[in-house]
Amino acid sequence: AEAPPPDPRSRQARPARPPAPPPAPRARREAPERPPTASVNAAPVLTKLPPPFWIRLSQFLWVLSLLAGAIAVVYLFVIREDQMPLLVDIVKGVAEGRSEETYTAAADILYWSIFGIALTLLLLQIVLLVSFSNRKPGARWWQLATVIGQILLFLLAAEFFTTGEHGPVLRQVLFAQWALALLALLFSSFYSGLKWTARKHDIRRAGAGAGAARIPARRHL
Repeated sequence: AEAPPPDPRSRQARPARPPAPPPAPRARREAPERPPTASVNAAPVLTKLPPPFWIRLSQFLWVLSLLAGAIAVVYLFVIREDQMPLLVDIVKGVAEGRSEETYTAAADILYWSIFGIALTLLLLQIVLLVSFSNRKPGARWWQLATVIGQILLFLLAAEFFTTGEHGPVLRQVLFAQWALALLALLFSSFYSGLKWTARKHDIRRAGAGAGAARIPARRHL
């Protein structure tokens, strides 16, 4: 017996097959991470980093103070001939009844003593500034001692160089010298400056960047 022909209505009633989904995109292959070039166990090496802002400002003020001190020493030497008669009059007011040679010798000793103190303090501060820039321990204490010496020198000059046209100029230069030095010493004593001095050297791990951790050191003033 032959099979009956298919009913066209049953073909229309059959639901249509859904379309096939598009193929999934192939996953992009990522490149592997580069291996680190520095080892965490690498030996520390010395490096050169710029000092903190307050240290740079302190060094700049120290240089200005040294310039003022150099101007004061040169100016004090130049005005010697004009100031000697005034110093003789000051010595005469302290002790009367002596010979003129005694007054002249005393005034000469007084002048050269002030000149020698000013020159010695200037040379000491130049040496101490180099020591401070090299982070030598205890440099700040010696700098403080020279600043105290400068203040005493200023008071001495204010006592014996009160008259004459050159006295006020000399006192102003000496005042600028110790005021700049005192500010420089104050700025260098901030926390960042003390930390910079305590490190003594800038140390980082071999192969590490400039911002790598540095090995701490003992703190010194």
